[in-house]
Amino acid sequence: MLSRIVAVLAVLLATFIYRSGRMTQHGILNLPALPPSYYVNGDVQTHCTLLREPAHTLKYCEDMTFWDHLDADGTVAARFVIAGCDPNRKAWNTVMGPLRDPEPRAYLWLVDTTDNSLQRIELAGYPEGHHFHPLGLEVTPSQDGAPSFLYAVNHARKETTVEQFIISPDTPTQALWQRTLSSPWFVSPNALAMTSEMSFYVSNDHLMTRRLPFPLAPALPLIESLAGLPLSWLAHVTVNSDGTITHELAALGIAFANGVAISPDGTTLALSSTSLGQVHFYDRNVTTNALKYRETVSLPFFSDNIMFDEEGALIATGHPHFPSLVAVAGNKTDARGPSWAVSLTPLSDNTHFAKSAHAADRKYDLRAPLSASKVHPANDRWEVETLFQSDGSVFGTSCTTLRDSRTGSLYMVGLYEEGLMVCRP
Repeated sequence: MLSRIVAVLAVLLATFIYRSGRMTQHGILNLPALPPSYYVNGDVQTHCTLLREPAHTLKYCEDMTFWDHLDADGTVAARFVIAGCDPNRKAWNTVMGPLRDPEPRAYLWLVDTTDNSLQRIELAGYPEGHHFHPLGLEVTPSQDGAPSFLYAVNHARKETTVEQFIISPDTPTQALWQRTLSSPWFVSPNALAMTSEMSFYVSNDHLMTRRLPFPLAPALPLIESLAGLPLSWLAHVTVNSDGTITHELAALGIAFANGVAISPDGTTLALSSTSLGQVHFYDRNVTTNALKYRETVSLPFFSDNIMFDEEGALIATGHPHFPSLVAVAGNKTDARGPSWAVSLTPLSDNTHFAKSAHAADRKYDLRAPLSASKVHPANDRWEVETLFQSDGSVFGTSCTTLRDSRTGSLYMVGLYEEGLMVCRP
């Protein structure tokens, strides 16, 4: 009997080392040798600007999204950034904890990409007493001045919901609340990727959450995260005309399902697995929204939110050192959480090393002070390049990066950082 137990434990340990060994070594046991700052297209001091506002409410932003205003021909006439920022995150965080105080509400911010001007978005008609703590955000483009649908995952006091708003170019600083979407399937919603005005994919990052009673929480959610247990999932949700929803499971068996994004042509879906520092790619049926697993790419950090730019490159952002992130969240003295963002560009089958037997041995990302190849071998289908790095002293706890393909500009926010960073080539 003892020998069987030992054998089972040995198998579990070997599985853990195989799946999580690199990330454990580089992202938990050792502090990465990151520079104070690095930006791929120039010196950070001259090319990057940190946007802040006097009341210090543009801070602790978890997600942001582009809001495009299209002309009658479908061309982008104007582009804005909508960011969800929660200055109270250190007192109310249903993913990392704690769950002390859900007051006050968080904020939505509007950033004009032409001049970096900031405006706060009012939540018009939002129910009194209903908390607002946004994580994932997604908005439909405005076509020729028409209103857009805006969705936000909301980690409220009693449960996590998805809030539906309408926002119009005529009144861009007012998001008109429509309804709260609730479901027993919304165990731990995190990120969104819209498939129409009334449908979206949503990731559920944990099966065991911080909302469990003590002592189950925080122990079980932490074990699920650190052990990389494949207990989370991705779903597709359709909002029906009567306000009810149709919930369909789209991908199961993910370790800490987090950021989700759809390629410009709609045929590929990417899903971030934070615990394993990976991005899973799926072939997407654009008619049925069904997914078929295709491949996985490893990243040099614990991956958080992701987005596709207009050229089809995936922009991934994450946390290079988990203990440092925890220390920042816990207000440890002098703690700082490192930042890292990369682009993943598809390689052509004609690329000379794409089909080489030694493709995994090649060095890559060599311009960055800390190359991603120091953490993970090369991938024979995707080229990984660092866009930004920091040991946290210049910009910390990065969780979302957007890249505007028209201008090459980067927009970055940090989970426990004040301000929104803009870097221009």
